[in-house]
Amino acid sequence: MRLAAHVLLACLCPAVVTACAGAKSADLSQLSLPPGFRIDVYAADVPGARELALGAKGTVFVGSRDKGSVYALVDADHDQRAERVVVIARKLEQPSGVAFRDGDLYVGAISRILRFRDIESHLDDPPKPELVTDKLPGETHHGWKFIAFGPDGRLYVPIGAPCNICDKGRDYAKLISMKPDGSDWQDVAYGIRNTVGFDWQPGTSALWFTDNGRDMLGDNLPSDELNRVTKPGEHFGYPYCHQGDTLDPEFGKGKSCSDYTPPVLKLGAHVASIGMRFYTGSMFPAEYRNAIIIAQHGSWNRSRKSGYRVMAVRLDGDRVQSYEPLIDGFQRDERVSGRPADVLVMPDGALLVADDYAGAVYRVSYAAAASQR
Repeated sequence: MRLAAHVLLACLCPAVVTACAGAKSADLSQLSLPPGFRIDVYAADVPGARELALGAKGTVFVGSRDKGSVYALVDADHDQRAERVVVIARKLEQPSGVAFRDGDLYVGAISRILRFRDIESHLDDPPKPELVTDKLPGETHHGWKFIAFGPDGRLYVPIGAPCNICDKGRDYAKLISMKPDGSDWQDVAYGIRNTVGFDWQPGTSALWFTDNGRDMLGDNLPSDELNRVTKPGEHFGYPYCHQGDTLDPEFGKGKSCSDYTPPVLKLGAHVASIGMRFYTGSMFPAEYRNAIIIAQHGSWNRSRKSGYRVMAVRLDGDRVQSYEPLIDGFQRDERVSGRPADVLVMPDGALLVADDYAGAVYRVSYAAAASQR
């Protein structure tokens, strides 16, 4: 059942959780956030909204899986709500990943990376995309991409395992990087079943990523992982060891979990932790500064649902201090109303959240006065 349009109720209520008039697909009145936070619709009518990327002129780009489309969200009047949703590409193969660099938009579409030159100057008449590479594997199972440019100026691209559990050697289940022109591929890390979210820690430039655990080992195994890369070529266990301490019943034979890098944090079984970013804004309270914000898409293969929320991981260096919800309530009593897919910190410190179930993007903001009412 899709999100119902109870917009009037949300707009009349003085609660911190609101939906603005005009939203077509979002009921946010059942969501819970910490005191002082509120959530509003930033853009509706964004079918299958997945990864988010911010352009130099403030355009928010959105990848998708459902319709082969890539979107541009435009808030020209700066009222914190996009009044235009522009389709800048159609009929691509699961163009989930988007990244922006030097005026150009990069799109990850299974086996290909495409580039749209000077895209913000041509939103209504997008240029024909240039091919960066078409050498990535063509399997669609875990083939959709989350892509991002690192502090080194290289484009980081995951190559997920083309299965639930299998051993394909070092051609799959890894993270690679390449130059912006698609050349000079380098393997970054191995043993990664499918990362659909990664970012670099402010002040250290350390690469952190989420990874989804395998299916069909029951409700509570294995956990999704939050990992930190500490050296080139590091191996994080898949398909031999899961969650740092559990050998796979088939591929773990003769292996030892001590040979692989354990997660920094177990995120929960089947919660589908995907898009993640470090919170680098100044709007939220100080305890959120440089915390990791994780979109949990939610389980599909568990007897009782898990995930369907946005989580905050507070750190002290590389040590976890806390792990708790920032937004909860996209699933209540086994009924799903939304599936968070990615998060993005905006220049004003607000946080955007993509929801591919409702086809919407939300804006999370904080006002100190609200928390004192």
